Amino acid sequence: MAHWLIKSEPDKWSWDMQVKAGAKGTHWDGVRNHAAKLNMMKMKKGDQLFFYHSNEGKEIVGITEVIKEAYPDPAANPGEPWVLVDVKAVKPLPKPVTLADVKATPDLSNMALVTLSRLSVQPVTEKEWKIVLKMGGL
Repeated sequence: MAHWLIKSEPDKWSWDMQVKAGAKGTHWDGVRNHAAKLNMMKMKKGDQLFFYHSNEGKEIVGITEVIKEAYPDPAANPGEPWVLVDVKAVKPLPKPVTLADVKATPDLSNMALVTLSRLSVQPVTEKEWKIVLKMGGL
């Protein structure tokens, strides 16, 4: 199983909205960056993802899971290669992990959240996953 991080502006799609989507989850849309798209295309059903509030909050607030692998984005213009994945909320982090916390942790200095800060869909290594879980109280 691989791990990922997805970013959302909480005023557009928040953790609470993701939770309210329930077990049926929701499609993860709006991705218009080729590196992020390629990451989504690598996701497999059952992979877990950190849910990150960007811009406002700047913190990892929960864990989601891929429930449907990449498929064509129906909102894309004809011929554009954009995809969606479907995700559902798994659980919140008891203590949100802020971007400042991540940056202050030497073992996370190479995390994509730090080195590729603008990328909206990012890989997370097994080591990073475990560190962030511990920081978040899990």
